[in-house]
Amino acid sequence: MSQNNQTYPFPLLPLPYARDALSPNISEYTLYFHHEKHLKTYVDNLNKALKDYPEFQSWNLEELIVHNNLLPSAIQIPVQHNAGGVYNHNLYFYSMKSPSKPSMPPAQNTSQVTGNDFLNLINQTFGNFNEFKAKMKEAALQVFGSGYAWLVSNSRGELSIVTTANQDTPLTLGLIPLLPIDVWEHAYYLDYQNRRNDYIDEWFDLINWDFVYYLYNRQFQIY
Repeated sequence: MSQNNQTYPFPLLPLPYARDALSPNISEYTLYFHHEKHLKTYVDNLNKALKDYPEFQSWNLEELIVHNNLLPSAIQIPVQHNAGGVYNHNLYFYSMKSPSKPSMPPAQNTSQVTGNDFLNLINQTFGNFNEFKAKMKEAALQVFGSGYAWLVSNSRGELSIVTTANQDTPLTLGLIPLLPIDVWEHAYYLDYQNRRNDYIDEWFDLINWDFVYYLYNRQFQIY
């Protein structure tokens, strides 16, 4: 899944799994509303904002986000909010898989950074995998209101964890997004109510590490 290939009119990407595939960690009911209602609203509003500006309809999501200041002032804010909403949600949905599949380390490709390589990188950065999980959870719990916690990479391939508010993205910080957890209430409230802590614990079992490796390798054009 490459968001660099998407331009106006932006599509609602289908989920890469059945709607019940994340159950019981995330219910089919939650996934339906999150994808078919919330994400679709961001897609529709982004297309609406760009409808009368054909000179910017060839820009992909990353260009609209990173170069937002070059847009006409009338659409800067709606494009910032909605392009970020589409970009962040697409990464969120594609970075998950069924909890019945192995979580770590799955990749066995020969020429890329694979599961064991990436696990070593996580260990070097955070101490060990459990410490990574603890730091990721701490970051996600500290997001006040709505936003995301992210595992990111810089241009040198070094990992870190950052948070963003609302639909802001790490792209504007010069970082490469690898793994987001959405902590807007609509991501979990139907299943967990106010128990964000429990939602985060269950989310760890859904991480699609193959997709994370793909994003990491893509920045070095290995994949």
